[in-house]
Amino acid sequence: MRKGKVIILVAPSGGGKSTIAKRLFQDFDNLKFSVSATTRAPREGEKDGIHYHFLPRPKFDELIDEKAFLEWEEFYGGTRYGTLRSEVDKKLNSGYFILLDIEIKGALNVKRIYGDECLGLFIKPPSFEVLKQRLIARGTESEETLQLRLERAKEELEYADQFDRIIINDDLDTAYAQVKEAVTDFMNS
Repeated sequence: MRKGKVIILVAPSGGGKSTIAKRLFQDFDNLKFSVSATTRAPREGEKDGIHYHFLPRPKFDELIDEKAFLEWEEFYGGTRYGTLRSEVDKKLNSGYFILLDIEIKGALNVKRIYGDECLGLFIKPPSFEVLKQRLIARGTESEETLQLRLERAKEELEYADQFDRIIINDDLDTAYAQVKEAVTDFMNS
C-alpha cells in the first residue's frame, strides 16, 4: 500500500480556507481530516474524538513534554490546540492523504517534519481591506477580537512566500479550482 501525504491549508481568519477545505473533502474520497486536540470544553453537539480530542490542560502539557504534537499553539484566553502526530501518522500509513487546517507557525513546522511529502498552500485575500470587510461581514467579531484578528492577519500574510503555492482568493470558485488542481497534482506525484 502506498503511504499518504500531508496537505496543509493556511490563511488568515476570513481567508476562505474552511470553505475550501469542505469542498476538498467532497471531491476527494482519499482525503481525511486530522482531529486536533484542545484544552477547551466541548460545545453543544461536539463529540470527543470526532470534532476534537478534548484534553485537560495537565494532559495536554504532558503530551507537549513527550513531543507528541506536530504543532500546537495557545490562543486567546489560554486555550490550546494541537495536532497529534499519532493521529496523522496512523492515517498516512493507511494510505490516506491528510488535510490540516492549521496556523502559520505550526504549518511551517509540519512542512519541516514531512518535507516533500507535504504540500503547503497559502490562501491569501486579494487585499487587506477585503479581508477586513469579510471579517466584518461575518458579524461574529467584537471590535476587540476584530482588531486582534486583523493584527494577527498582518503578521500571517508576511509568511505567504514560505509555502509551496500562494492562491489568491478573490473569487472562491477560481481559488478552489487552483487548490483542487494543486492537490490533484500532489496526490499523483
